[in-house]
Amino acid sequence: MTAANSSFPDVWRDALALGPSRPFLTYYDDHTGERVELSYATFDNWVAKTANLIQDELALAPGDEVAILLPTHWQTPIWLLACWTAGVVASVGEDPAAAERAAAVVAGPDRLEEALACKGERIALALRPLGAPFPNVPEGFTDYAAVAPAQPDMFVPYSPVTADTRALVADGSEWTQGELVKDAADAAARWGLTSSSRVLTGCAYDSRAEIRAALTSELAVGASLVLCRNVDPSRLPGRMASEKVNARVASLAGGGGGEGADSGSAGGSLGVLPVE
Repeated sequence: MTAANSSFPDVWRDALALGPSRPFLTYYDDHTGERVELSYATFDNWVAKTANLIQDELALAPGDEVAILLPTHWQTPIWLLACWTAGVVASVGEDPAAAERAAAVVAGPDRLEEALACKGERIALALRPLGAPFPNVPEGFTDYAAVAPAQPDMFVPYSPVTADTRALVADGSEWTQGELVKDAADAAARWGLTSSSRVLTGCAYDSRAEIRAALTSELAVGASLVLCRNVDPSRLPGRMASEKVNARVASLAGGGGGEGADSGSAGGSLGVLPVE
């Protein structure tokens, strides 16, 4: 179990050390038929490239805020972990002032108009299969797919990232990396997650509860995720069997449809439940 006074770079290194070739995130979109599988090593490469983009191309420093306007998608947790790796603050949710306040914004196709309120750097993600770029880059934006691949595969922060580094703005509140790490470790213990857990989720990463249930608690123990968007409930039983899912977030509603309502757990968080 990760120490509560750690930062997310520490947490990620510990999880990666359990086996770089292990699957970390498997993504399904039931509208497009897309399936993407990222091992810990491949996800680490994406995070390093994105963190280098944040630090060098966007020239952001610890304490700067990045508004993340992305849906349920495999690139969303990459941006969250890259922000924390670079020591910058990730802002999520529906706060209309977030983009205007942020030093940079990253947005999917459905939220580009909202992202235009940002006076700093604007990054657009096409969210196309295989990470393909926009056919035509939206005016006023840089295409993530055009700039991320050229970034270095290793990341070294210019400033240390610690447990006291500001990490997340969500739900009208703010948390440091250490607070989020402790929260994640407590949740993983409460839910019985281990490095062998395969957690099915459809969360949109728009709140602390969703980030806890569908990213940070898994990172705390080196577990893995099966992330579903535009969920077709009829496909879930076969998917859970083929992906060897042994836990699930209580609701898939954040992914555009799914089974059940949020059952929650202590503190109003989304619960991770065992598969019967």
